[in-house]
Amino acid sequence: MFALSIILFFLYTWGFGLGAGLLARESEDFLERNIMRIGIGLGAMISFGLLLNLIGIPLDWRIFLLASILLIFIRIFKDFKKGRIIFKNSKDFSISIFPLIALILFSASLYMNAKGAFAYPYLEDDDSWSHAMGVKYVSIEKTVFARNVGNPFHYIDPYPPAYDMLMGILHQSNNSVYWTLKFFNALIVSLSIIFFYFFAKAFTNSPKKALFAAFSLFAIPSFLSHFIWAIALTMPLFFVSFYAIEKIKDDKAWWMASAIVIAPTLTSSPTHSTYFGLFLLIYFIGRILVERKFFMYEFLAGFSGLLLSFILWWMPMIKAYGFNGLVRTFLGTNPSVVGIAGTGDRIYNLSDFIFAKGVNMINNPIGIGVILSLLTAIGIIFLVSKYKEMFRKENYSRLVTLLWLAFAFYAVNAARFPIKLSPFRAWMLLAIPVSLLSGEAISLIENFAKSLVKSITKSNAAITAASLLMLGILFYGIITTSFIPKYTVNTALWPPGGFWTSNEEIQGYIWFKENIAPGKKTFTFSNNALILGLDKFICHWCDDTRTYQRNGFNLTAEQNYEWLKKGQYEYIVIDGQTARKFGANETNNKIQGLIKSSKFRSVFSNNGMIIFEVA
Repeated sequence: MFALSIILFFLYTWGFGLGAGLLARESEDFLERNIMRIGIGLGAMISFGLLLNLIGIPLDWRIFLLASILLIFIRIFKDFKKGRIIFKNSKDFSISIFPLIALILFSASLYMNAKGAFAYPYLEDDDSWSHAMGVKYVSIEKTVFARNVGNPFHYIDPYPPAYDMLMGILHQSNNSVYWTLKFFNALIVSLSIIFFYFFAKAFTNSPKKALFAAFSLFAIPSFLSHFIWAIALTMPLFFVSFYAIEKIKDDKAWWMASAIVIAPTLTSSPTHSTYFGLFLLIYFIGRILVERKFFMYEFLAGFSGLLLSFILWWMPMIKAYGFNGLVRTFLGTNPSVVGIAGTGDRIYNLSDFIFAKGVNMINNPIGIGVILSLLTAIGIIFLVSKYKEMFRKENYSRLVTLLWLAFAFYAVNAARFPIKLSPFRAWMLLAIPVSLLSGEAISLIENFAKSLVKSITKSNAAITAASLLMLGILFYGIITTSFIPKYTVNTALWPPGGFWTSNEEIQGYIWFKENIAPGKKTFTFSNNALILGLDKFICHWCDDTRTYQRNGFNLTAEQNYEWLKKGQYEYIVIDGQTARKFGANETNNKIQGLIKSSKFRSVFSNNGMIIFEVA
């Protein structure tokens, strides 16, 4: 069942990406062509889902499967008419070493993130539990509109819904929201690495620099942990969007594919969708300064993507909530669109940047590492010293990178300033120009080592050995000062959230997850997220359920039994959070009443909770 969901994910995304290839000329490189089909297809799939949702068609996995298969057959038919049958010649199947190594980096990242995600038998922190409720709602109700059920969710309607929509569709083909969130979150986080490689390759016009930059991003602690939140989807879409924009240089028709990917990038998370827009604006400014012309098709891609995001999501939300209501939903009762703080914000010192630590934040770790910090400094010095070359048409990526660095560095340190946007979440954005500059520096140092040996001997073997030795030293330094702390954090035991009342309650829910079959209807008077996040079921969005959670606690055991049987509930949980909500004495009385009743049988109890089976 889980294998089916994985196969379907790649079939959806590759199929939609193959269809998007009808719009523009794809890469000649086999791996780039097919891997970026997955990236472009990921964005296209989400845009398609937003369109279905808007016009009232259910978000059913079978519709996405049918659409992807249909696109594959259309593409085959179109290629057949052009005389192309799968592979026209051997060049179509050529594989170069650099993307192959980038694929290895993706695999290593997936191993790390999946190992860390499944290192503990619960969802981590608080965000993931809220996402579990939204994902379950999408999987069953097959919509991301929730106003008709009183909007009991934090991360859909009016919150940009791309993450919960994607996970909800994937969850429809397996019985575990817990596994869906953990595995596919780790997968899309890891896909960021290889999507970044292909973006950097197009951006710098150097596959070697792109690989060095991708290795830096792979190793840097501050770029994406396996934390379950919507930003995990924004970042891979971030790189795919910029890749598509870069491809406009090769074929102007790429503006259409770019718009299709940019739209979901702008409907994935409030903070980083905004940051993407700012990065895109800086990109345009940098290119205009260097090339001294207006980029019509790139602008058309950005504007069309923004317009599409408004049509598919933001305009319906403004119509439903009003602009002020929408802003207050995200920013609270006293919103300031220029001073948005984050929960983990603080003022950083130099050591926070240079030294990576094995104990770190789990949602957005901080730190770069000693060697990557030195490489970044070398990259800055080199680019600034060659500032005249920076303004050559082929080198616009250098100015854009420096502008991104300046902006991201301010964003990370903005806690002390009135203009800010969740500074602690900007660390992953800082990792982007840091990695690009590190890639530039690694290439510079490698070339210096080769030229130094070449001045001594003309032996190709000696030159190659010098290159490999220098790269080995640099990579070893990056691994020990950046990647090992990152790996330590990402494979550690993360906490299950701040809402629990005791360790016994946590242990009770672990028993609940492991000993009661998935999908069993289970009632609670307190926290529905725990029922849904641990793969049982309660209708969190049903009016009768929420009303009974408020009013049913003070009814008799017999009355509780009648309502539970009518709703086909098989279990009821009374936990520490119930006691916190209704009072310790009242909760103890409720437990005693259920014990005395012949209608309920205790199947588990400890000091944190008791689970009853409904007879």
